[in-house]
Amino acid sequence: MDILKTATDWAKTEAFASTYFILFGVMFVVATIGFWQFGKTELAKAYIFPTLIAGTFLLVVGLGLFFTNKSRISSFETAYNTDAPAFVQSEIDRADKTLNEYKTIALTVFPIVVIVAALLIIFVDTPLWRAIGITTIALMTVIMLVDSNANARHENYKEQLLLVEKDLKN
Repeated sequence: MDILKTATDWAKTEAFASTYFILFGVMFVVATIGFWQFGKTELAKAYIFPTLIAGTFLLVVGLGLFFTNKSRISSFETAYNTDAPAFVQSEIDRADKTLNEYKTIALTVFPIVVIVAALLIIFVDTPLWRAIGITTIALMTVIMLVDSNANARHENYKEQLLLVEKDLKN
């Protein structure tokens, strides 16, 4: 198994997946423009800032992940050629950290945020707070959808790294 190719393919896939954050960010910004231009009701106008903030957030996250993974690709070969076992171990450590963060954030924090946003919609009867609650739920849904696929890729990547680590030790 060529772990350098596997790592490079994984990083390329992660960079491609980050474009979904960018795509959804653009969609939120387009929705903002739509609410700004065509919103006649108080509730429609209330969506302008929440959707703009959510769209900007997704664009920043998507672009950050894209460029981080693109730059990581070029560093893989150098790190692997310098010390293959250390490269594999560092990637295993990074994958472990990412998987643990995913469990904490995506399985605990995001659902709590969605519950709070839903309660906001139910108990606060002002248009702005309802727009914030609904936009927050939409944002969390996008993040959980994209991150669930990234988590599956991370688990698969870590399994491949562990196989290579085992081979290097033998």
